[in-house]
Amino acid sequence: MISLTDNITSVPQIGKKRAELYNKLGVYTVGDLLTFFPRDHTDMTEITSVADAPYDEPCTVQVTVTGKMAAQRIRSGLILYKAVAEDESDNMSIVFYNNRFAFDALEEGGTYRLYGKMSGNMVRREMNSPLVVTDGMPLIRPKYHLTEGLTAPMVMTNISYLLKCFNERIDDPMPDMVRSRFELTTEEYALKNIHFPESMHALEISRRRLSFDELVINQAAMRLLKGANSVTTGCVMKEVPIEDYEAALPFELTAAQKRACADIFADMKKDTPMNRLVQGDVGSGKTAVAAAACYMAYKNGYQSALMAPTEILAVQHCETLKKFLSPLGIEVGLLTGSMTQKQKNEIKSKLMSGELMVVTGTHALISDSTEFLSLGLIITDEQHRFGVEQRKLLAGKGMHPHKLVMSATPIPRTLALIMYGDLDISVINELPKGRQKIETYAVTGKLRDRALGFVKRELDSGHQAYIVCPMIDDDPESEIQNVESYMERLKESVLGGYPTGLLHGRLPAAEKDQIMTEFKNGELKILVSTTVIEVGVDVPNATVIMIESSERFGLAQLHQLRGRVGRGQDRSYCILLTDNATDEVRSRLRIMADTSDGFAIAEEDLKMRGAGEFFGVRQSGFAPFKIADLSDRELLSETSSAVTMIMEKCPDLSEFPLLRERAQALIDRNGAEGMN
Repeated sequence: MISLTDNITSVPQIGKKRAELYNKLGVYTVGDLLTFFPRDHTDMTEITSVADAPYDEPCTVQVTVTGKMAAQRIRSGLILYKAVAEDESDNMSIVFYNNRFAFDALEEGGTYRLYGKMSGNMVRREMNSPLVVTDGMPLIRPKYHLTEGLTAPMVMTNISYLLKCFNERIDDPMPDMVRSRFELTTEEYALKNIHFPESMHALEISRRRLSFDELVINQAAMRLLKGANSVTTGCVMKEVPIEDYEAALPFELTAAQKRACADIFADMKKDTPMNRLVQGDVGSGKTAVAAAACYMAYKNGYQSALMAPTEILAVQHCETLKKFLSPLGIEVGLLTGSMTQKQKNEIKSKLMSGELMVVTGTHALISDSTEFLSLGLIITDEQHRFGVEQRKLLAGKGMHPHKLVMSATPIPRTLALIMYGDLDISVINELPKGRQKIETYAVTGKLRDRALGFVKRELDSGHQAYIVCPMIDDDPESEIQNVESYMERLKESVLGGYPTGLLHGRLPAAEKDQIMTEFKNGELKILVSTTVIEVGVDVPNATVIMIESSERFGLAQLHQLRGRVGRGQDRSYCILLTDNATDEVRSRLRIMADTSDGFAIAEEDLKMRGAGEFFGVRQSGFAPFKIADLSDRELLSETSSAVTMIMEKCPDLSEFPLLRERAQALIDRNGAEGMN
């Protein structure tokens, strides 16, 4: 008897060659194939009259064939087959190219349902290569993600076989109390009707049920993972008054920063390791909060390590922490790959002896030769840029140390709970006093010369500028060509005489750091870049950023890019250029010009583009959702309530074995440290 864990080759008609095609799409097991959900459906249930059929939009007509023309060879290798048909409202032509089989299947006097796009003119309407609905063909037809060699009929045949195999054999993982409370259909019904819906209503309730499952299982896995992480830490700390730390700062902490500090201090006093995300907008002062955590660790006799994804960011964090902690007598060290061996050895010796209590660094922190006397706190900046193993290696250098994650990417709270469900979350949603709003202007390409002139005036005032170019497609080579060709054109503009650097994702890390260092030091006046500067170094002298083809970016990404300027005391500007000024683009860019709140922008981005586009190809953490729409607020709220209901009844899910099995399988598939 076939089971969900069997390899897909156990399904008839799936041999080694077809299995390899499925593997390309992430389908390896029978269960994967059963949950290989359609990306969309073709609805052929509603019939439109020929006279009312819209041009160039898919529609369904039902017509009677009144005549068939002789085949015409219109050019070498291309044969045209044409039939004439009508309904009560009008007549039309049906055209096939090189498809005699479809043409021969039409009989004069026969009535057929056709699905396709109407073209032609007022005199004669025409449908080219329509889908002819035959007896037994589903009127709501699934559309699957495919790869060359794998067709929709193949997938439909394979899944149809599985649905018959598992008829009434699919055990429902969702507890009855949840199904009843949220009026959910059975999983068996949902699986059948997501692939081959009986009606659009059946499709709707099936999609809701499977989305519900996916979100509940994800959140349940997070809760299990959070419970599994509740080991005893060897770094339980005592209360430390924050007033001494605050008194040494050159500014006053905001209320949001104080709340985040209070959350962290409370966590570090527990006998389980802190696992907290500090999420704050660009410039909200996350590093000051991280420094407070280092201060508490120091006062309790524990060391702190902050790991940054690049050397230049590690240096920046080191300088910032020194500014906050040096007045309190706390030495801050730096450990990076480019340091001389003598410098590295000196820092490592101080860490091993306990002479150095706070260190920032890159991957050098996790090398075998780096040892700590009493590592009690690890901080990662933009943790999604580190691999699971790298974070585990750093944590392994202490006795279950406390973990703090910083992220400058604003994410709506509902989504943060999905993405970071195993982390406690502190949000810094307030900017420090005196932080200037960046003046933002959205303009069309017609004003490009004026925009370049504005950038020139800023440069002539002694400031610096970023110019961002988008990646045109997924080909890394085209990204380079796009930026390089833009750089060449820039040399012929009014900005041609200024020292300019070029930055893109294909450059070696050392070369990127070198270019950023030259820009930070003022040796380069203009930095032409792709989005690799999205999260990066503070350059207080950079006062203007111009973003080409800004319509290609999401609002949240534009906000991140805008945050590269406005780091100093001078007035700063963001210019959003577009050559595609549609009403939709104007509306999106107007939000950027009117709003500086990153969380509000993220909410708008989510509404306008949906979660898939909001996160890009793949979000951090667990695997992308197959069917759940993370922009469906009502569903997110319902599933959160459902998980709370389940966990309150049985925190370890032992009373719900099927649900626990699915949640554990998700953890196993992504790694137990997958979200840490």
